[in-house]
Amino acid sequence: MNGSDADTLLFFNNHGAALPIYEALEAVLYEKWPETKKRVQKTQITFFDRHVYACVSFQRVKRKAELPDPYLVLTLGLPYPLESPRAAVKTEPYPGRWTTHIVLGGPEELDGELLSWIGEAYDFSQAKR
Repeated sequence: MNGSDADTLLFFNNHGAALPIYEALEAVLYEKWPETKKRVQKTQITFFDRHVYACVSFQRVKRKAELPDPYLVLTLGLPYPLESPRAAVKTEPYPGRWTTHIVLGGPEELDGELLSWIGEAYDFSQAKR
């Protein structure tokens, strides 16, 4: 699927410089998990199969001075608190479910470590009833 559909372009209307980060991420998600679907909303783009496993947004998860320009926030649902300096914010909205926000400053940050966390989030979402 192409990240340049009309709804996606509208989502990036005021954040055009972050579009290449998103397009690289979307390409990886569809390549690794081809059953992935996406829903473009006003404040985030949600990726899911049976259940949500990843979202992207421009949520301010750090002070503005600490955010790269451009940036994109990747949010993952994991069964544990991610202990990494890459995790900007992590919360436990439900027992045993951790929401983790990771700031991405460029496509080069889509490395093996990040992809393994996305894979864990995907597997965790698939295990839900």
